[in-house]
Amino acid sequence: MKQFFPFIILILLLTGCNAYEKVAYVQQAGNQAVYNTNSKSNIPDVTLKAGDLLTITVNSNVPEAAAPFNLPLIPGGESMKNYAIGSTTISGGGGLQNYLVDHEGNIVFPIIGQIHAAGMTKTELAETIKSKISPAYIKDEPIVLIRYANYRISVLGEVARPGLLNVNNERLSIFEAISMAGDLSIYGRRDNVLIIRENDKGERETVRIDLRDSKLIDSEYYYLQQNDVLYVQPNNQKSRSTFIGQAETLSLSVVSTLISITTLVVTLIRK
Repeated sequence: MKQFFPFIILILLLTGCNAYEKVAYVQQAGNQAVYNTNSKSNIPDVTLKAGDLLTITVNSNVPEAAAPFNLPLIPGGESMKNYAIGSTTISGGGGLQNYLVDHEGNIVFPIIGQIHAAGMTKTELAETIKSKISPAYIKDEPIVLIRYANYRISVLGEVARPGLLNVNNERLSIFEAISMAGDLSIYGRRDNVLIIRENDKGERETVRIDLRDSKLIDSEYYYLQQNDVLYVQPNNQKSRSTFIGQAETLSLSVVSTLISITTLVVTLIRK
């Protein structure tokens, strides 16, 4: 048995090394983040991209002039009713229409028609809409407010509550996201967290960050962006434990069988 003990240990070690490769997601994606010491973690003014869902309201001193730009959402089968949008009262039900940025980066806005929104910030889109409706349709300068209707972050991997996080204030730091997901488990890797981010051209960026690095709070990755995916990888201990009932049990079974056969053969030879 002593002769076979090193062989057993070797098999277990080899099995443990392969366990991580069988568990972790997107293993080869993303370079380690490089932080600029001169940068500060200002709240990013994120650019719009395809798939964003926007709520746009137009307010004016003349409610009747702004009403055509605030389309009501009218659920099927419901009777029309009056409700207020700021100082404006219009007919409808269920709130305001949302505007989807389509795959070409456009939205279709009342009266104005198609506007290319992808690549703009919310402030830039608001100014564009304002310039198109004033003074052509509204003499006084209107107030255009834009909010995301689907601002959300995905948190996956070794956290207590993985899933989608809906963000109402449109600002979320990476530590706030982790907190909302119940914090990392003891098996989560703090030094190699993956962020997947998509820009306004549909291109995806993958970067790996170290939560232990003090420079993170002043980096561009401190605040997450709309539709970011945060993935916390399992450490080696968790990877090995995932397969303890499969690969390692099988290895032990094979080794045990081989030892039994060898012992039987040696016993027969000695006789």
